[in-house]
This record gives sequence, structure tokens and C-alpha cells, in this order.
Amino acid sequence: MKYLKLGISIIAICLFSCNRTDKHQKSTRADTTKKIKSPVISSSQNDNEEIQNLIRNMLAWSDSKNRVLLVPVITNGKDSIYTSFDLNELKANLEKLKATNFFSAEFIENYKQIILTLDQEMKDKKFSPWSTGELPPFNFANDVNPWCDCQDNSSWSAIKVCVVNLNNESGELYWKWGDLDANASADWKDFRYKFKVKKEDGKWKISYMEGFDFNDSIKS
Repeated sequence: MKYLKLGISIIAICLFSCNRTDKHQKSTRADTTKKIKSPVISSSQNDNEEIQNLIRNMLAWSDSKNRVLLVPVITNGKDSIYTSFDLNELKANLEKLKATNFFSAEFIENYKQIILTLDQEMKDKKFSPWSTGELPPFNFANDVNPWCDCQDNSSWSAIKVCVVNLNNESGELYWKWGDLDANASADWKDFRYKFKVKKEDGKWKISYMEGFDFNDSIKS
């Protein structure tokens, strides 16, 4: 009789344990199913639109009265020759670029280093002062607008952005002219401008533009 009671107790414990295990497995499967069925929302289209608007708005700004004069220079007393760079104006430019909210810290620092390097090279006489009516003796902002690598433009709102690669944190892209007239120049149809973006404070910002490439900009 004692053994019978012990056997019944063991069976009861096993049944209770199996029941808990089965419930746990069902609960786990249910949780897994819920996770699988949770919608995965792709932000790629939203990112593309945000970046395209970023570039369009930036270019419209660069073409407005609020833009910065990218090469801050000082003339001699007769206002006929550029003799040095105005580092106070450079500092003001950096604040203006930051205030637009278009550019990453990396882009702003790169622009700063371009001007500081050119300033030092001028002090080291690696290139000479130049007349106010002449092009500068270095590549940066020379003859073409570095914001677009162009001398004239179509509507900034017609720009189309194309992705080379883009993830949640950074990306490499280019823009081209869209909605061109059938008679538009082949140069405009084939034009591509490379740039990069980086997400800062939850917002896409421009981190690189080919017209501001450091190595190319400081070439004489």
C-alpha cells in the first residue's frame, strides 16, 4: 500500500511537470509567432525623400542671399589684390554652416581645414596674392560653383538623387538634373555630382561633397 501511494505521487508530479513544460513551450511558440508577424517597416523610401529634399534645400540656400562667401579673403589698401585670408570671417562662416542644419560636423571641419591650409600656404608663399578680377591660384571655388560644380543651373527642385549605397547611419549618393528639356545639352544629361550623408541627432546631414574634396581643393 505504501508503494502504491508513492507510485501515485510520482505519476502526479510527472503529469504536473509535463503540463507546465507544455504550457511553457506553447507560450514560447506563441511569443515567437508574434515576433515573426510584427511588421518590419523599411525606411529606405523615407530616407531617399529626406535626402533629396536635403540636397534641394541646401542648393537653394547656397544660391540665396543667406549663403556664405566660401573664400574669405582680405585685400590690400587699394582693394586690388587679395593678400590674405580673413579668419574672423571664416569663423562666422562655420557658424552659418552649422545653423543651416544641412551639414554634418565632418563637412564643416573639412571646409575649415581647406581655408586654414590655403591660408598657411599663402603665408608660406606657395602661391602669390592675386588680383581681385582674376581667378584664385588654387582649385577651390575656382571658376565653377563648388556647391554644384556648375556655372549655371536648372531648377534646384528638379534635382534627382540616386543611391549608390545607404544604410541606417550613412550613405554614398549622387544627384543629377531631372526633367530636362529634350534639347538640353548632353553635358547636363550626363552630369553627376557625388556626395555623402551621415545621420546626426536623428537627421540626415551632408558629410561630403565632391566640390569640397580636400585634396583637390588645395591643389594649385
